[in-house]
Amino acid sequence: MVDGQVVEEPQFMVSAQNIELTPGASLTPQEPATILLYQPADTGINPGSVLQLIRSETRAADDHTGIRMLKQHFLRLTPHIPLERNACGMVIYTQDWRAARRLSEDAATLEQEYIVEVAGQLSPAGLKLLNHGLTFNGRALPPGKVSWQNETRLRFALKGVQPGQIAHMCQSAALQVLAMKRIRIGTVSMGKLPPGQWRYLMPQERF
Repeated sequence: MVDGQVVEEPQFMVSAQNIELTPGASLTPQEPATILLYQPADTGINPGSVLQLIRSETRAADDHTGIRMLKQHFLRLTPHIPLERNACGMVIYTQDWRAARRLSEDAATLEQEYIVEVAGQLSPAGLKLLNHGLTFNGRALPPGKVSWQNETRLRFALKGVQPGQIAHMCQSAALQVLAMKRIRIGTVSMGKLPPGQWRYLMPQERF
């Protein structure tokens, strides 16, 4: 630290400032970061505008990963597995090639969970149809898991979600989508992350 501030820049010039080393400091390189962001519904789908939400002051207060926040964690972040259209919820940005490969190569097999607020009447046959029997873009959709969360919200757990798919499924069952929120990708859940805030992926979490 230089005058109490962590300095990350190499070859940082100092003269009469106070220089300190954190006890237990080592020269081991920092691991690349993976960040979970709760993207609000009003930010659109432009990754550039969403990236502006990832900054030091929007880190969630209950981020218990223990990872020291560094400026380098906000560089070269790439998005993976975009949200459904007009949806809010969990999005992933990563610097880690291992996480990127998993999210890219296995996107079709990673289950995504959405909570969808709907309007309209759904018959028991309609719920069965949502689980299996619909087509999208000329292809039969694989079986999914769709159930009621409460009187107005459906829980969708689907693999390989395509843009516009959930809205199309609801429309096919005579339902109107009012709102959508993604809460899980693979085995990683967004939990109680507040809208517009982010946290680091925990070391033990795997998609």
